[in-house]
Amino acid sequence: MLKKWFVKMASILFPNRVVAFAYQQLTSPQIRKLRQHELTVLDQSEKETFKFQDFDIQLYAWKGGPKSVLLIHGWEGQAGNFADLIQELRQHEYTVHAFDAPSHGFSSTGKTSLFEFTELVGVLIKKYKATKLVSHSFGGDATTYALIKNLDIIIDQYVLLTVPNRFLERIDDVAQQVGITEKVKNKLITRLESEIGLDVAGLNVSDFVEHVQVKRALIIHDTNDRVIPIERAKKVNEYWKNADFLEIEGTGHFRILRTKKVLDQAITFLNA
Repeated sequence: MLKKWFVKMASILFPNRVVAFAYQQLTSPQIRKLRQHELTVLDQSEKETFKFQDFDIQLYAWKGGPKSVLLIHGWEGQAGNFADLIQELRQHEYTVHAFDAPSHGFSSTGKTSLFEFTELVGVLIKKYKATKLVSHSFGGDATTYALIKNLDIIIDQYVLLTVPNRFLERIDDVAQQVGITEKVKNKLITRLESEIGLDVAGLNVSDFVEHVQVKRALIIHDTNDRVIPIERAKKVNEYWKNADFLEIEGTGHFRILRTKKVLDQAITFLNA
């Protein structure tokens, strides 16, 4: 509470400094520690370092069979978050590909953004000739944006384990967490738009999905997700004619990746 009060005061007195602070929050992901089980699953993979822009990207592959799938983690996530799903997929004869995004997991670090993340997703879908995808959280944002920028990519099945909608909502979330004022938030948006050359208000998953080349999609989202409210996922589904929506309870935002019934639903869909 004290931190938010301080930031609000600083927003009035030193707005440019607070914009820089908020910008750092959006471009400097925190690396979260993996569980031992997740590290063990990563150790079972074949690893490759992939050069992308100024980053050394950590790639992973688990050879399991003729079918293949690419996993896309969320912002501040990493490939190891999919450990339980990876084990299930291998039992169903899948070869699994995953990666740590720029400045995430075991990839090299540096200032990054959702847009570098997005570009990498497009590159890797083409590298692996992936036709089946699974994403978590903001990985869905990066993936749908990558697909709208690469309309030559055709995906057969795509499972989204939670999904956001508007990029502005991400900025609103950060503004609320940090405690910046509306004036400073608008300055932050102006800075972002000047650097990326895009209208932030136009970066909406619900707009992308109307045009992406995805034959079938499945969105699975928890009713009580506290990170991405389910209403945002429902809005995406409303505009995605090829998508089914599965509303669940009791997993929250992160445990959804470790819940057996969810993983079974995802694999059943990928196998259809």
